[in-house]
Amino acid sequence: MRPRVGAMTPITDSHCHLDFPDFDGRVGEVVAEAKGAGVHRMVTICTRLRTEPQVRALAEAHDAVFYAAGTHPMSAGDEPMATVEALEAIARHPKMVGIGESGLDYHYTAETKAAQQENLEIHVEAARRTGLPLIIHARDADDDMARILTGAWRAAPYTCVMHCYSSGPALARAALDCGFYLSMSGIAAFPKSQEVRDIFAAAPLDRVLVETDSPYLAPPPHRGKRNHPAYVVHTARRGAEIWGLSYEDFAAATEANFERLFWKVAAWKAAA
Repeated sequence: MRPRVGAMTPITDSHCHLDFPDFDGRVGEVVAEAKGAGVHRMVTICTRLRTEPQVRALAEAHDAVFYAAGTHPMSAGDEPMATVEALEAIARHPKMVGIGESGLDYHYTAETKAAQQENLEIHVEAARRTGLPLIIHARDADDDMARILTGAWRAAPYTCVMHCYSSGPALARAALDCGFYLSMSGIAAFPKSQEVRDIFAAAPLDRVLVETDSPYLAPPPHRGKRNHPAYVVHTARRGAEIWGLSYEDFAAATEANFERLFWKVAAWKAAA
């Protein structure tokens, strides 16, 4: 097991990928490492619905692990199109706590724009019907993302988190105006990410989550290496600096935000 990397103040990694090959055969060790850093909960994200059984099994095997499921926008062109009914059925599992990640990515997969938008609309409706938060991936698609998300929200409200937020200020404002949340990843701790930090500094503290998106985007001092859920404490320390808070107070704020949005996790805690 690796040494502790943070304070023992409880905090949650709201978005990671424990089923990815980087963690094969090591998930128990990774979860134990996270707990040693004070990261007492993790939400692992299924990005292709055909792998949902494996992701669900991780949540069932580890008390600290919850999961979400959906079709990632970069897979929308080569995976079977999700259905609202399938997502609703998956959502009946007590540890399935979010819809997605879905969204739009025109950076690498602009050629599947139409399929991505159809996929996103299905996930929005599933979030609306289940009451679970929609988890959004957005890259180089700010205008379409703002249009689709805000139009759908005005038609019938739902909850949402903009995962690993690194898009522009206009999309952030549109999301916040709908009552959505912004999630801070290791990108916000990179030295050249001042624009991202400025966006978070302008956001209400009660709309902010923290995440790793591990195994990607490790924050300093681990940048360039495989990210781990334990390293969310480094991003949270940077967040505390942005708001001029102690680590403990910032962690407590993000915990309250997480439980408000991911209400099934809070219900699981209450029932435990």
